Amino acid sequence: MHEIYTEIIINATPEIVWSILTDLSSYKDWNPFILESVGQPVVGDKLTCRPRLPGSKRILNFHPTVTRVMPCREFAWKGHVLFPGLADGEHIFEIHPLEGDGILHVHRQEFKGLLIPFIPQKTKRSTALGFEMMNKALKIRAEKMAGQ
Repeated sequence: MHEIYTEIIINATPEIVWSILTDLSSYKDWNPFILESVGQPVVGDKLTCRPRLPGSKRILNFHPTVTRVMPCREFAWKGHVLFPGLADGEHIFEIHPLEGDGILHVHRQEFKGLLIPFIPQKTKRSTALGFEMMNKALKIRAEKMAGQ
């Protein structure tokens, strides 16, 4: 298994961050990494996600399935390349309340499958950068909504 892990502190409530992460139709308005997302945050729902890796003009097209929805705590979806077991990825958003105000947002992806060892390091670094870009945009949007 391989994992990309990023995190950011956001000065907003879990409810605000949750509302942004699960409003998939609004990703196009603020998200520099996942340019479009369609579907509902309901376990078993099939989504359409269209990310663009930083430094690339190519927009990818994925159709993952929602695997976990724990309001104001965790939202995850899982997809694969061609067929399950070849190259699977579970994209996970976690919200951890902090003492006082704010949350720790953990944004990660777990990869499993036969092709994972062959993913180029450049692709892994670019994906991590995309996560970080999304985290920063989420922070700006959430803190603006929180009046920060």
